[in-house]
Amino acid sequence: MKHIIELRDVSKLYGFGDATTVAVEEVSFRVKKGEFVAVMGPSGSGKSTLMNLIGLLDRPTQGTYLLHGKNVARFSKWRQSRYRRDRLGFVFQSFHLLPSMTALENVALPLAYKGITQTRRLTQAGNALERVGLSDREYFYPKQLSGGQLQRVAIARAIVNNPEVIIADEPTGNLDSASSRLVMELLSDLHKSGHTILMVTHNPELTRYANRVVYMHDGSIIADEDSDIGSVPTLARKMYFRARKTEEDDLAGVSALMEAVPQMGGKKSSKKKPAKKRRTKSKTKKPKSRSKSS
Repeated sequence: MKHIIELRDVSKLYGFGDATTVAVEEVSFRVKKGEFVAVMGPSGSGKSTLMNLIGLLDRPTQGTYLLHGKNVARFSKWRQSRYRRDRLGFVFQSFHLLPSMTALENVALPLAYKGITQTRRLTQAGNALERVGLSDREYFYPKQLSGGQLQRVAIARAIVNNPEVIIADEPTGNLDSASSRLVMELLSDLHKSGHTILMVTHNPELTRYANRVVYMHDGSIIADEDSDIGSVPTLARKMYFRARKTEEDDLAGVSALMEAVPQMGGKKSSKKKPAKKRRTKSKTKKPKSRSKSS
């Protein structure tokens, strides 16, 4: 099957000189049409930066990025914007909905950049909201919706253009377990309908919806494995619980160090002798003698 996304030794650096930060380091990565890829890794591992590069929201410092076999470096800004508008859909952790617009207007907004008439925009937006189960919330403002409903509106906005690739960066990060399950079922349905899904997550339980899991650390891809939909890959479980154990061990190590600091002088100093109480002689005043009256 043809790869629609291909990165060859792509790196992304920020800053200059001694202040240079390597966000993504020589990553080679390919995605086939129709895949559901989950990208896992600790905070600061380069997951979101990688998604920004794939989504044409940022340019790589070096390396080659091929999108549908075409070198992105040769795209003009106008062509990149057109690609994002027509072929890519974005779902963010923080929703990014405009508070002054209703759910229907937020979903219809991407269509305005295609020159579609208002009637057609609202019709397509209504169909997208119905697809995510929010047809009865069309005229609600973001402040009137729950977190799960806000994310479903964001998904409707992402699919209103019927994009080929959907990039979801921590789509359940701000949701409770019930809303997270609903959002993931929506993404699963989109995958089954032929969309390619790229999802960043910290939660290994969400990898059961993907058929491939990529693991990142310090800006590099350290593992890449295929998985069966419906089950959590073994490596995802191992890495998750190992990370939790390491964090706890670090905290335990700090506590042990704090306890050991007073004992650095050796065993003799470990047991402190109780300080002797200094007795102070109290000066007793002699009672004044009363003169006997004769």
